[in-house]
Amino acid sequence: MGSRKHNSAEKRKEERKTQYIARLRNVPTSPRKMRLVADLVRGMDAERALHVLEHTQKEAAGRVFKLLRSAIANWEVKNEGSRIEDNQLYIKQISVDSGRMLKRIQPAPQGRAHRIRKRSNHVTLVLGNRVEEMKAAENVVAETTNKE
Repeated sequence: MGSRKHNSAEKRKEERKTQYIARLRNVPTSPRKMRLVADLVRGMDAERALHVLEHTQKEAAGRVFKLLRSAIANWEVKNEGSRIEDNQLYIKQISVDSGRMLKRIQPAPQGRAHRIRKRSNHVTLVLGNRVEEMKAAENVVAETTNKE
């Protein structure tokens, strides 16, 4: 592997250490229904989003609730000894993509058939840490002032 590829691979590896991701695959709910819940919590603090999801009556909210708890657990694994309250975790990004589609046939009048598409989706949730992002922004500002 060339040095340029090696350097970019190392850079991606370092960035991945500070990303806290959870994925939910092949959820048997249509992406449109799941996006309603995802839009509800996008950008919220993690604690507040858990509370909102717990009290939302949509079926997809329960799945996103468990996904958010999983992302928080991933954050705890990478940051042992840190408290969630001190780090201001928030939902940095949540995306809902369509998954596989099961195609079924529904009998219709006069010998015809209608196609039924049973949709599924994939949900990806990325947590952000406001405290770390503020420190990173301060470092960037300090570096630019030092260069000048």
